[in-house]
Amino acid sequence: MIAYFILGLALLVACVVLLRWFLGADPKAVIAALRWVLALLGIALVFIMLWGGAKFLAAFALPLLIPLLLRAGPLLGRLKAAVGPTPGQSSTVETRFLRMTLDHDTGGMTGVVREGRFKGSRLDELDENDLIELWRDCRAEDEQSADVLEAYLDRAHGTDWRAAAGHTHDGGERESAGRGWGAAPRDTSMGVEEAYEILGLNPGASAKEIRAAHRRLMSQHHPDRGGSNYLAAKINEAKDLLLDRLG
Repeated sequence: MIAYFILGLALLVACVVLLRWFLGADPKAVIAALRWVLALLGIALVFIMLWGGAKFLAAFALPLLIPLLLRAGPLLGRLKAAVGPTPGQSSTVETRFLRMTLDHDTGGMTGVVREGRFKGSRLDELDENDLIELWRDCRAEDEQSADVLEAYLDRAHGTDWRAAAGHTHDGGERESAGRGWGAAPRDTSMGVEEAYEILGLNPGASAKEIRAAHRRLMSQHHPDRGGSNYLAAKINEAKDLLLDRLG
């Protein structure tokens, strides 16, 4: 009996020490160490059960589990932050002519034409000449669609398409349209569902998740990195809307 008491007390002290270290340690180091700790605890529990100490172990388990359950939220949050964004995460942004999907892992852009003579076509199905014709249609009808399509063309075909289209780009051209890169798009009323789609988040995302998604998308789609004024504005607007809702 004394041996069980000493063993149980040692396990309790070790768990408390590990919990304190966990809360202050680097998350990456925690994940690496956690695998070894779980394996050792599993082996120890098996031996205790084989020696008939199940009832004695239960007496020590309850006081240990209560603080662990109270700490479960912060602990899971730290693990999630350490692992980073879920692979395959994407965002969706719509304009009058385009429905664009933004890949969070690669920063890549794909899209489908929503209106006009190329309606229903995927952008990657259209050759450069067709994309230029689509861009001309967008420029004549919808500035926001043209702005997004320019960013796509720059990424998919380089900047040589501009010469073929007779379109020069001097970095200040978009500013002359009356919008800074982070300004809110004109004539827009963003809903909460759209804001979650733009940031690639599920409803109920925390403020930390919202800010992380915003930083990730802006690092990929900032106009200074070949992005679009319109995309940057929508990403900013989505972040502001969702953070305002959280208070």
